[in-house]
Amino acid sequence: MCTSNRSSLQRGVSLIELIMYIVIVSVALAGILLVMNTVTRGSADPLVRKQALAAAYSLLEEIELQDFISASGATAAVTQANRASAYHIVTDYNNFATSGIFPVDDALSASAVLPNYSVSVSAVPEAAAWNGIPAASAVRVSVTVIAPNGEAVTATGYRTAY
Repeated sequence: MCTSNRSSLQRGVSLIELIMYIVIVSVALAGILLVMNTVTRGSADPLVRKQALAAAYSLLEEIELQDFISASGATAAVTQANRASAYHIVTDYNNFATSGIFPVDDALSASAVLPNYSVSVSAVPEAAAWNGIPAASAVRVSVTVIAPNGEAVTATGYRTAY
């Protein structure tokens, strides 16, 4: 005769098991939050760099789309005030600098899109032949954007007389 003692069967969890579960889950959660905190802390820097790169390549494209030689012979150095309103050729952008990133169609606005960035441009004709192109027919354009954290990003391109 085999009788089972139902009172000796365990149901639920003991207090020690519950405390151990809470400790293990708390340690795991603290580890995950520590990793997330480290990743989040460094995530703002790539955004600043990407904004600086976007600004540099946008201005580089604007410059490369300008005429190489003025049809009328008249040119004017680029300033923030005349950037959108005057006729410019590629070399007019040489030594152009501005504090803050402004859109071309709103260059005179008092509020910049990216106010804490600064830009400087170098547009210099190549002194020697470049990839088979005569020296006087190529301009090297370098756009340097300095981000608020002091990091400088440079985009370089060439505009040729074709």
